[in-house]
Amino acid sequence: MTKSFNERPGLGDLMKKAQEMQKKMQDIQKQIAEMEIIGQSGGGLVKITMTGTHYAKRIALDPSLMKEEKSIIEDLIAAAINDAADKIEKGTRERMAALTGIKLPDGFELPPDK
Repeated sequence: MTKSFNERPGLGDLMKKAQEMQKKMQDIQKQIAEMEIIGQSGGGLVKITMTGTHYAKRIALDPSLMKEEKSIIEDLIAAAINDAADKIEKGTRERMAALTGIKLPDGFELPPDK
């Protein structure tokens, strides 16, 4: 049976729910921006600390790496950056799933890149 007009949620209720969801989204975006993630490579010889906005804050290189070739160190740094970025994306998807109840597939970005 169809609900009568008076039993359906009103526009005011819908707007209130939309505002609540927008507030929750802003809170999650703030949490994501403030989180710090450590990406690693080389069994922990290289560690990169990034924020949820992909801003690199720290790089830690094990002293034993200094005797390696430059290209090896560069590859390890790139791998640690990618590890941190992957962890950030996973954390973002998990937080968004908690908000929406929808699990986003790997590689899906909110908001999408332009």
